[in-house]
Amino acid sequence: MLSFINDLERPIGAYLYGRRMYQAMLYWETVQLSSDQPAEVHDFQAIWHRAQKIVYSRTLESVSSVRTRVEPDFDTAAVQDLKVRSEHDLTGGGSGLAAGTITAGLVDELRLFMLPVVIGGGKGWLPEGVLVDLELLDTRRIAGGATQLRYRLASPGEPQLR
Repeated sequence: MLSFINDLERPIGAYLYGRRMYQAMLYWETVQLSSDQPAEVHDFQAIWHRAQKIVYSRTLESVSSVRTRVEPDFDTAAVQDLKVRSEHDLTGGGSGLAAGTITAGLVDELRLFMLPVVIGGGKGWLPEGVLVDLELLDTRRIAGGATQLRYRLASPGEPQLR
Protein backbone atom coordinates (compact mmCIF):
# COMPACT_ATOMS: atom_id res chain seq x y z
CA MET A 1 0.00 0.00 0.00
CA LEU A 2 2.85 2.41 0.72
CA SER A 3 3.98 2.18 -2.90
CA PHE A 4 0.46 3.28 -3.95
CA ILE A 5 0.57 6.17 -1.45
CA ASN A 6 4.02 7.22 -2.72
CA ASP A 7 2.67 7.50 -6.26
CA LEU A 8 -0.08 9.80 -4.95
CA GLU A 9 2.35 11.88 -2.89
CA ARG A 10 5.08 12.28 -5.51
CA PRO A 11 3.46 15.34 -7.22
CA ILE A 12 2.85 17.11 -3.88
CA GLY A 13 4.66 20.42 -3.53
CA ALA A 14 3.22 21.47 -0.18
CA TYR A 15 1.52 19.84 2.76
CA LEU A 16 -0.96 21.95 4.72
CA TYR A 17 -1.20 20.59 8.25
CA GLY A 18 -2.97 21.21 11.49
CA ARG A 19 -0.73 20.99 14.55
CA ARG A 20 -1.58 17.43 15.56
CA MET A 21 -1.16 16.03 12.05
CA TYR A 22 2.17 17.84 11.70
CA GLN A 23 3.37 16.42 14.99
CA ALA A 24 2.40 12.91 13.87
CA MET A 25 4.17 13.34 10.51
CA LEU A 26 7.28 14.78 12.17
CA TYR A 27 8.35 11.16 12.62
CA TRP A 28 9.55 11.22 8.99
CA GLU A 29 11.91 14.11 9.72
CA THR A 30 13.82 12.38 12.49
CA VAL A 31 13.57 8.63 11.96
CA GLN A 32 16.83 6.94 11.04
CA LEU A 33 15.87 4.33 8.46
CA SER A 34 18.06 1.27 8.19
CA SER A 35 19.13 -0.29 4.93
CA ASP A 36 16.91 -3.29 5.60
CA GLN A 37 13.79 -1.11 5.51
CA PRO A 38 11.74 -1.54 2.31
CA ALA A 39 12.54 0.84 -0.55
CA GLU A 40 8.99 2.26 -0.33
CA VAL A 41 9.69 3.53 3.20
CA HIS A 42 12.85 5.32 2.08
CA ASP A 43 10.96 6.71 -0.90
CA PHE A 44 8.16 8.12 1.29
CA GLN A 45 10.65 9.80 3.61
CA ALA A 46 12.36 11.47 0.62
CA ILE A 47 9.00 12.64 -0.77
CA TRP A 48 8.05 14.12 2.60
CA HIS A 49 11.41 15.89 3.00
CA ARG A 50 11.19 17.48 -0.48
CA ALA A 51 7.81 19.09 0.06
CA GLN A 52 7.11 22.41 1.72
CA LYS A 53 5.10 22.12 4.95
CA ILE A 54 2.78 24.81 6.32
CA VAL A 55 1.45 24.22 9.82
CA TYR A 56 -1.63 26.14 10.96
CA SER A 57 -1.50 26.48 14.72
CA ARG A 58 -2.05 29.14 17.36
CA THR A 59 -0.16 27.10 19.97
CA LEU A 60 2.90 25.82 18.09
CA GLU A 61 5.64 28.45 18.27
CA SER A 62 8.38 26.72 16.29
CA VAL A 63 8.95 23.73 14.05
CA SER A 64 11.73 21.17 13.90
CA SER A 65 11.57 20.14 10.26
CA VAL A 66 13.10 21.65 7.16
CA ARG A 67 11.02 23.52 4.58
CA THR A 68 8.38 24.18 7.26
CA ARG A 69 6.71 27.30 8.56
CA VAL A 70 3.98 28.00 11.11
CA GLU A 71 1.00 30.21 10.33
CA PRO A 72 -1.14 31.21 13.33
CA ASP A 73 -4.30 31.56 11.27
CA PHE A 74 -5.68 29.87 8.18
CA ASP A 75 -5.83 32.52 5.44
CA THR A 76 -8.13 31.41 2.61
CA ALA A 77 -6.81 34.04 0.18
CA ALA A 78 -3.18 33.07 0.86
CA VAL A 79 -3.92 29.38 0.25
CA GLN A 80 -5.84 30.22 -2.94
CA ASP A 81 -2.83 32.25 -4.10
CA LEU A 82 -0.51 29.35 -3.27
CA LYS A 83 -2.74 27.03 -5.32
CA VAL A 84 -2.52 29.38 -8.31
CA ARG A 85 1.23 29.97 -8.05
CA SER A 86 2.31 26.42 -7.26
CA GLU A 87 3.68 24.21 -10.02
CA HIS A 88 2.82 21.19 -7.86
CA ASP A 89 -0.23 19.84 -6.06
CA LEU A 90 -1.17 20.79 -2.51
CA THR A 91 -2.60 18.42 0.03
CA GLY A 92 -3.96 18.88 3.51
CA GLY A 93 -4.00 16.85 6.66
CA GLY A 94 -5.77 17.27 9.96
CA SER A 95 -9.45 17.16 10.77
CA GLY A 96 -9.97 20.86 11.47
CA LEU A 97 -7.93 21.92 8.47
CA ALA A 98 -9.79 19.52 6.18
CA ALA A 99 -13.15 20.92 7.26
CA GLY A 100 -11.89 24.49 6.83
CA THR A 101 -10.52 23.95 3.34
CA ILE A 102 -13.73 22.25 2.20
CA THR A 103 -15.88 25.04 3.67
CA ALA A 104 -13.68 27.69 2.02
CA GLY A 105 -14.08 26.05 -1.41
CA LEU A 106 -10.35 25.31 -1.75
CA VAL A 107 -10.65 21.56 -2.31
CA ASP A 108 -10.64 20.23 -5.87
CA GLU A 109 -10.56 16.51 -5.07
CA LEU A 110 -11.16 14.18 -2.15
CA ARG A 111 -9.40 10.85 -1.87
CA LEU A 112 -11.04 8.59 0.65
CA PHE A 113 -9.40 5.38 1.81
CA MET A 114 -11.47 2.53 3.13
CA LEU A 115 -9.48 0.05 5.18
CA PRO A 116 -10.61 -3.40 6.33
CA VAL A 117 -10.50 -2.22 9.97
CA VAL A 118 -13.13 -0.46 12.08
CA ILE A 119 -11.97 1.92 14.80
CA GLY A 120 -14.52 3.95 16.73
CA GLY A 121 -14.03 7.54 17.85
CA GLY A 122 -11.75 10.25 16.64
CA LYS A 123 -12.34 13.77 15.51
CA GLY A 124 -14.54 14.24 12.45
CA TRP A 125 -13.07 15.91 9.38
CA LEU A 126 -16.23 16.74 7.45
CA PRO A 127 -17.59 20.23 8.06
CA GLU A 128 -20.96 20.42 9.77
CA GLY A 129 -23.84 21.89 7.82
CA VAL A 130 -22.04 21.90 4.48
CA LEU A 131 -23.42 20.22 1.37
CA VAL A 132 -20.89 19.34 -1.34
CA ASP A 133 -21.85 17.40 -4.45
CA LEU A 134 -19.19 14.89 -5.45
CA GLU A 135 -18.46 13.23 -8.77
CA LEU A 136 -16.76 9.82 -8.57
CA LEU A 137 -13.63 9.84 -10.73
CA ASP A 138 -12.00 6.56 -9.81
CA THR A 139 -12.18 3.53 -7.53
CA ARG A 140 -9.04 1.54 -6.85
CA ARG A 141 -8.50 -1.66 -4.95
CA ILE A 142 -5.23 -1.68 -3.07
CA ALA A 143 -3.30 -4.62 -1.65
CA GLY A 144 -4.49 -5.80 1.74
CA GLY A 145 -8.17 -5.15 1.09
CA ALA A 146 -8.04 -1.35 1.09
CA THR A 147 -9.97 0.75 -1.41
CA GLN A 148 -9.42 4.32 -2.58
CA LEU A 149 -12.34 6.43 -3.75
CA ARG A 150 -11.37 9.52 -5.72
CA TYR A 151 -13.95 12.30 -6.05
CA ARG A 152 -14.02 15.69 -7.72
CA LEU A 153 -16.11 18.38 -6.13
CA ALA A 154 -18.92 18.66 -8.68
CA SER A 155 -19.80 22.27 -7.98
CA PRO A 156 -16.77 24.56 -7.99
CA GLY A 157 -16.46 27.36 -5.47
CA GLU A 158 -17.74 27.54 -1.96
CA PRO A 159 -20.09 24.73 -0.92
CA GLN A 160 -23.68 25.29 0.10
CA LEU A 161 -24.48 25.69 3.77
CA ARG A 162 -27.40 23.63 5.02
